[in-house]
Amino acid sequence: MAIYKARESTDIIERLYITMRHLFNRGGFKPTGTSGLELRNYLLKLNPEIYGSITDSDKVELNGLIYVLDRLPQGIEECSFIFMTSNEGLDKSSFTPIYPKKRRRTCYRVDEHQMNIEVLLGRSEIYDILTHLTFLYNEADKIRKRSHDFNGKAGRIWTYVEKAARSTEPLKRKEREVILAHISTVLGRSFDEVIAAYKNFQETNDPDRFIRIIYNLGKVSKDDFAGIRRREIFFSSILKERVGHHLFGDKWAETVKRTLAKHKLLDKKIHIISSNMHSVKNMLYAFDALNKKYTLSEELKTYEELSKDLDLVEIVKNYAQKNGMIEIKDTSGSNIDVQIFDLSKINLENTTFKNSKTLNREDVLVVFDYAFGEQAFEIMDELLRPYTTPKQRTNLNVDSISILGKAGILSGNKGDIMIPNAHIFEGTADNYPFHNELSLEDFEGYKVNAYKGAMITVLGTSLQNKDVLTYFMETSWRAIGLEMEGAHYQKAIQVASKIRHHIIENVKLRYAYYASDNPLETGSTLASGGLGLTGVKPTYLITQKILEQILNNKN
Repeated sequence: MAIYKARESTDIIERLYITMRHLFNRGGFKPTGTSGLELRNYLLKLNPEIYGSITDSDKVELNGLIYVLDRLPQGIEECSFIFMTSNEGLDKSSFTPIYPKKRRRTCYRVDEHQMNIEVLLGRSEIYDILTHLTFLYNEADKIRKRSHDFNGKAGRIWTYVEKAARSTEPLKRKEREVILAHISTVLGRSFDEVIAAYKNFQETNDPDRFIRIIYNLGKVSKDDFAGIRRREIFFSSILKERVGHHLFGDKWAETVKRTLAKHKLLDKKIHIISSNMHSVKNMLYAFDALNKKYTLSEELKTYEELSKDLDLVEIVKNYAQKNGMIEIKDTSGSNIDVQIFDLSKINLENTTFKNSKTLNREDVLVVFDYAFGEQAFEIMDELLRPYTTPKQRTNLNVDSISILGKAGILSGNKGDIMIPNAHIFEGTADNYPFHNELSLEDFEGYKVNAYKGAMITVLGTSLQNKDVLTYFMETSWRAIGLEMEGAHYQKAIQVASKIRHHIIENVKLRYAYYASDNPLETGSTLASGGLGLTGVKPTYLITQKILEQILNNKN
């Protein structure tokens, strides 16, 4: 029965992606049209864990709403028309760019009813946005149905919500509580749950933003239902031309290689690390930059302070740039920043590596920020290609590639560590076993749980279904977690090393992930909130182990 359910859910995921790809190629659709409703029905059948009570017509999913709106541009709930475009020149206009709280994407509010979202990260980003919008419209229609009658006439409660949402003055406490009590009725949620959501959306310049969000979701749904203004999603012709052609990845990689050549680092051994933009830098420079003496007892405390204090971050950054770190701010459109570390210019005596037996001081680290889904193949594929100028063609001397990421865990808790030995590409027959230089033994004695096994590279975190994940965990696949980039990275690495011979065939590989969520546990999904300081220890521990192997020149 469990296997049957998993197969059924897998089939739905496949149909979802086929439908989304068809709509993209078509150039647009109406969410309440035939294709849009088909997309919504597939999502409801799949019932992803991250969207909680999406299938309950009597309850609006608040955690899912918070999760989605953190990843979409502010004000999107007011817009009936969503345009997905490539980078087509709006950055040179007078429009003010809008950046979602938890996604690296640029958006523009073109007019009262239209939001433009620049899609630069490939198909994975298109699928991510479409899935979130489908969820958002489903919840908006619940709000409209629970606050209006069958003819679209507003009920008594909705008139109170509308008046409060249109008010230009902040509500007084009593007024606010009255409105939130009414909203709890509309949403089918307890007053406590609504208060918690209200606080999550509070902003200094708009304390009542949550009330306006609920009102605008209902209003836009009502306008669609009444035929006043139908919701529509469009894809620009330029976006359709550019997706899949590595346009931004090519520019990004060319800048990285040109910078290495400029600083005469191209011939040195190179260690590529896909990571965040703070852990490597802090481990190499923090104590010198902050005039502290390195001690084991102060290490984690210092990194936690850096995760909270932007002034300290700036001090470390400025010091690093004067002592061997070259920073490349992305201008290609890939939204991936890069740091290059010349180890010969870095003092390692005031770091956790000071007692290493033989420090490798001649190599170069190329650290770049997280890619998104399918973009990982484009970025890695382009980076590993030879550097070509009119005079010569130079293969990069890549000695190792390390991937430090965050992922969902299937048999552990937030903050645990996963060491993969294979990536299983969901929905395909592509599987990538490999030798991982990192092992469970590397993490013994640190009071952090670590797991070893296969990782599933999923098509999108927002589509994960409990039946599919349980199947991968409990059957002979023995999967330990899920993420979105591993198979894409490994595919590019194998192509570069074993087929095109752009890099050495026995390039050393290190993959490690820390658990940001457990999608099989209620209350531990991505929609339940971030890691906070819980992620500091595993992030820096993985960074330490990667750097130890590089600095000790482990074969």
